[in-house]
Amino acid sequence: MAVRAVRGAVQLDRDEAAHMDEQVAALLTAILERNELTADDLISIWFTATPDLHSDFPAAAARGLGSHFADVPLICAQELDVAGAMPRVVRVLAHVESDKPRAAIAHVYLGAAAALRKDIAQ
Repeated sequence: MAVRAVRGAVQLDRDEAAHMDEQVAALLTAILERNELTADDLISIWFTATPDLHSDFPAAAARGLGSHFADVPLICAQELDVAGAMPRVVRVLAHVESDKPRAAIAHVYLGAAAALRKDIAQ
């Protein structure tokens, strides 16, 4: 079984905790489903949020999904504040165990965030 990295991102419409919870949950659910992963396949998840997001921690949204993420190490960091960057974005880098080859991993960019990585967004 190999360790793989799965990327993803979502742009929030507004900086509100409930909205962040909803959007991060949708992103994580899509990552699991599109890669045919279970909770046991998760090793760790790294979240970043753009500096304009203050309402909550993206990892708190993951914990809100229940037992899937109960024993998965999660960490949050602030994205670089680059002029002209897309606002209100939560990014994910999930480390997983998978038999899939690297080229078969589905990176998930929801909504407007698909513009961030048109080369790998699925």
